[in-house]
Amino acid sequence: MADEVKSFSELKSTLIKAPTPEAQAEKAQSSHPNRDALGRAYATGKRKDAVARVWIKPGRGVITVNGKEEKLYFARPVLRMILRQPLIAANRDGQFDVIVSVKGGGLSGQAGAVRHGISKALIAYEPALRAALKSGGFLTRDPRTVERKKYGRPKARRSFQFSKR
Repeated sequence: MADEVKSFSELKSTLIKAPTPEAQAEKAQSSHPNRDALGRAYATGKRKDAVARVWIKPGRGVITVNGKEEKLYFARPVLRMILRQPLIAANRDGQFDVIVSVKGGGLSGQAGAVRHGISKALIAYEPALRAALKSGGFLTRDPRTVERKKYGRPKARRSFQFSKR
């Protein structure tokens, strides 16, 4: 059944094997663009309690969030700047139409979720952009969330006011 191994060098040679041609082909295929029948790339972005479903396709650079134009949905310029960061970092601003469906959280969390989703969708559409987006930190999901409320306290850490009498 199994060969008998008598030394560590023999063990090492049996464990370390050269990659097979099938494994190399599978790795090369993972850098292949992932698009649907309509030529769109899809990704999900998350931040705090917000979840954004993002589709990108070649176009004029229009961003639609929950059926509204980005200027109507995200009124603050800072939030609109956050949305466009991955497109600017990848030098693709104005080249893709972005359709977003976002739920949960507040506007700031939703903007972060959309940014995360756009970054992941850009990589799905064009895998060569991964290095530029990774170095900008756009692919990392921000793990910070609201701490849960504890019993016997009015908020997560706040205590009731102390009174000696």
